[in-house]
Amino acid sequence: MTTTPAPEASGALPGHRSVLRDLPFLRLWAATTASGLATWALPFVLGLAVLDRVLTPAGLGLALAARTAGFLAAVPVGGVLADRYPRRVVVLWAGLAAALATPLIAAGLGGSAPLMCGAAAVVGAGQGACRPAFQALTAEVVDASRRQQANAAMTLAVRITTLVAPGLTALLAAVLDTRTLLVATGLLWLPAALLPPASPAVGPTTVPARPRAPFLTELADGVREARRHPWFVAGLAALTAVIATGYSATGVVLPLVSRDRYGTEAVLAGATTAYVAGALAGALIIARWRPRAQGRAALAGLACYGFAPLSLLLPVHPLVVAGAYLVAGLGIELFNVPWFTATQREVDPGLLARVSSLDFLLSYGLAPAGLVLIAPAMDAFGWPAVLGVCALVCFLAPAAAALVPSARGFSRRPEAVIPRR
Repeated sequence: MTTTPAPEASGALPGHRSVLRDLPFLRLWAATTASGLATWALPFVLGLAVLDRVLTPAGLGLALAARTAGFLAAVPVGGVLADRYPRRVVVLWAGLAAALATPLIAAGLGGSAPLMCGAAAVVGAGQGACRPAFQALTAEVVDASRRQQANAAMTLAVRITTLVAPGLTALLAAVLDTRTLLVATGLLWLPAALLPPASPAVGPTTVPARPRAPFLTELADGVREARRHPWFVAGLAALTAVIATGYSATGVVLPLVSRDRYGTEAVLAGATTAYVAGALAGALIIARWRPRAQGRAALAGLACYGFAPLSLLLPVHPLVVAGAYLVAGLGIELFNVPWFTATQREVDPGLLARVSSLDFLLSYGLAPAGLVLIAPAMDAFGWPAVLGVCALVCFLAPAAAALVPSARGFSRRPEAVIPRR
């Protein structure tokens, strides 16, 4: 038997109890936070290994490339598996695989590049398999009226981790060597694997398991489900465009502008901190705010990322750069949380993990491609031209997506009512 969540139309009443007081969600939140921290920590610790001369820059690039390859390969597989089997089981095995592979990265560090890269690919695969399963688990564990609050709590934890973790890791690096830190990141995968609740807490229904179809057929079912929602296709195209251009360009150009125009690394640090602070503020706002045209408001937030490359293009005061990054961070969370919530609300529950895997595969998967292409583009056309084009794409792609009629509320149903608290 396969367990799936009851659809929103099942008549569940809006919950008045805060999702932060719900034990199954808190377990899922803690697991997601642990996996996010482990995901963030690996490249940071490997960077410390380069500083300690335990690892070469080329070795760092190979390890991160292997992890990305594992992630991209595992995301669609994880989506199919999380719709085929209990999502909690998929998270368990993916998390355990990442936990066991991380010490092998430490074993191969500075010695066996094949071992290090192979283990990094397994860690990336564990990360990739977890992402769509966590998305689908949120829809199982939390009732529809509280999912936006739940998704905001998830992203809030990620942003706080991003803000606090670098300093904490640097402090630990003063007393622990790099290999020990790597093993510690592997230990973070254990709560990620073991903590998610074993069964849905809200409105489960049990349906007979269908005959198992071939993998490619099940993956195609997810693609067809995504195409049934024009708002999803348009929003995903806009998100992919923003990440592949604006996100990639600012990642490459910001350090250069900080050094060459302003002559200090403080602009880089200030802009990065401002972005995280804006994202924190955005998560806090969207946990409560329910705009009437939620989809268009979210796409307007996504378009705010265009201010980041625009601020690097113009000779402005450093505080203006920080302010632009603050607005970009604010906007990205005003998009992310309603986007995840709408996907959980609108997509067939039995196909949710597969549709979510398409989201992660395209949006995050194309970011490395953008990073690879940005540097040659700057060499060919100059960084002002590249930044200008990226800013235009960031503004125009969400605007074009907002023209799709169903994008207004991120719903194919004109009468759909966004749950309010």
